[in-house]
Amino acid sequence: MGGPAFLRAGSERFGDQRPVARQAALSVPKTLTPEQRAFLEENRFAVVGTVNPDGSPHLAVMWYLLDGDEVVVNSAQGRIKDRNLARDPRLSLLVADGYRFVRVDGSARIEHDQKIAHADIRRLAALNYGDERADKEMRTSFGKQHRISYRVPIGRVYSDGF
Repeated sequence: MGGPAFLRAGSERFGDQRPVARQAALSVPKTLTPEQRAFLEENRFAVVGTVNPDGSPHLAVMWYLLDGDEVVVNSAQGRIKDRNLARDPRLSLLVADGYRFVRVDGSARIEHDQKIAHADIRRLAALNYGDERADKEMRTSFGKQHRISYRVPIGRVYSDGF
């Protein structure tokens, strides 16, 4: 049978006819497996989703890190996601690599304390830039900004390819 999977009989669009392994992969646990954790601990970018006032999604590509059983993202104050999360703290974070992905949903805890927020952006910069450039960016850019950290306890985990 040719054609896109979404048009073929047996696809999600025609009822839950997915193979058992695919159904299990899309279950909704509340903790990360060791494989999912290892995947998220690799240096990758995330797509972070928040809810706009009109109910539409707002998506942003962001740095992230795992801190125990929380995901941490950080932003300069004044961005759309900041306004969205102040009004509605629900956040989804998606990290994908080819046919594998992990999505984490939760309710963000907003951290305005500049000592904490700057420490978080420094950690994120070090992961993505290395220590030397992270220190430079803290002096010339991030350290001069009002930063906000969002700590998201893992509420639900969706994944495939693990």
